[in-house]
Amino acid sequence: MTEATTETARSRYHGALLGACIGDALAMPAHWFYDTAELERTFGRVDRYLPPPPSHPGSILWRSTYGPTEPEFDILGDQRQYWGRRGVHYHQFLVAGENTLNLKLLRLALRQVEAAQGYDRERYLAGYQEFMLNPAAHRDTYVEECHRGFFENLRNRRKPEKAAVREKHIGGMVAVIPLYAALRVQGQADQDARRTVLSHVHVTHAGELIAEAAGTLLSLAAELWDGVSLRESLTAHLERQDLPYLRGAILRQTELPPEQVLGRVYSTACYLEGAMPATFYLALRYADDPTEALIANTMAGGDNCHRGAVLGALLGLDGGAARFPERWRTGLVDPPV
Repeated sequence: MTEATTETARSRYHGALLGACIGDALAMPAHWFYDTAELERTFGRVDRYLPPPPSHPGSILWRSTYGPTEPEFDILGDQRQYWGRRGVHYHQFLVAGENTLNLKLLRLALRQVEAAQGYDRERYLAGYQEFMLNPAAHRDTYVEECHRGFFENLRNRRKPEKAAVREKHIGGMVAVIPLYAALRVQGQADQDARRTVLSHVHVTHAGELIAEAAGTLLSLAAELWDGVSLRESLTAHLERQDLPYLRGAILRQTELPPEQVLGRVYSTACYLEGAMPATFYLALRYADDPTEALIANTMAGGDNCHRGAVLGALLGLDGGAARFPERWRTGLVDPPV
């Protein structure tokens, strides 16, 4: 790898990671606002990092449960008192520019990769469990179903390497592109990097739906890594209709504004069947304007954090960190360096 190529590779990796963190942090205060009118009344146009509001009128945290309280399985800690209450914001203790739990887990994996010059699944499994059993460190109130299911499976005497649950949410995709880029920077070949990423995703997310979604993102990531533009890559696959979740009339729908597509044609919820096409719609419509892409994603509400992380990673891998405004790059609580 030449010096110029190495520099380009590092720029792409940094862009992918930074984009994921920005997309998540920008959307964090408006996460799971499904009423977009309420979202706009609460925040106005979200083009900067904001703290979460004191309450969340549409929060359904009160319907979520997690039973285990034994120290070796207690992933809620002091946050447990807020589960079962109405109006609680999912990320109530985070500050403006801070990332949610799944992005912090991504950073954990990447720190391990950078320190050891490679990914080791057993090492991540150990680090993941230690991290999750210290909720006071990440301070995030909401813990997704995949993590709850993992620790419930441990409690039921499953081995950690077999504790993943069958999943269908886009939250499982936030690590795919940044981890792929991190492995490629270290010289791992494309197919090896793909296998490693899938192994990592399957620590907590099992099932065919997850494998298909991750496979689609990895196909795009490989092309972007080789210099194909995001617009070219998405357009070519949509014309061929050859990748899961990257099918249908997305090309034609990019002529329409987000309010006519997101929440109407594609659900803004967390399920892959709607969240992935919605992400690709935004990526293609705003391929030349990452700032507007991430603002539009945030203002669409729903699972805008995880959708934004995937969208931001695609945009960042395409053009590097410089594609994002400096105020976003430097305003993160834990900016990648």
